Amino acid sequence: MAAQIGAPAAAARAHEEMIRYWAQLRRGAGLPGRGDIHPSGFKRLLPTVSLLDVVRGDGGGLDYRIRLAGTDLYGVYGREITGRTISEVYASSAAEYWRGELGRVVAERRPAVGVHNLAWKGASHLSILWLRLPLASNGSDVDMILGYDAVVGMSQLYSGIRAA
Repeated sequence: MAAQIGAPAAAARAHEEMIRYWAQLRRGAGLPGRGDIHPSGFKRLLPTVSLLDVVRGDGGGLDYRIRLAGTDLYGVYGREITGRTISEVYASSAAEYWRGELGRVVAERRPAVGVHNLAWKGASHLSILWLRLPLASNGSDVDMILGYDAVVGMSQLYSGIRAA
């Protein structure tokens, strides 16, 4: 299992660091694109960073393919998830949760944070404090999402953080 952050406060500080990095890359009102992201800007957070491609279907629906998953995410998921779609990684209810949250990031073009329990994989004592940041190569249309996850034990999770 991936190393756990000592407390939700440490996870919140890491989220703030990622949001500051992302915000400094914005082009006025425009969103940063994948080309603007340089891993050296958040090197210590790389083990649980992810990049998700936004895949637009012919009928207008969205799907998400994990382009990159940090090395510690292997321990969370118990396998390599790079190159897989959301439905290939998650059980159906968890996949629907992520489609909803990621769809909101795409539609609203704003960061989102929340908590996702790992009960779907038999680890109900663990949760992910997640952050998802929209990226747009043209500055407007979200085509990729930058993610950061902090794994915490339920005994450490005492705040009321929910999807924002």
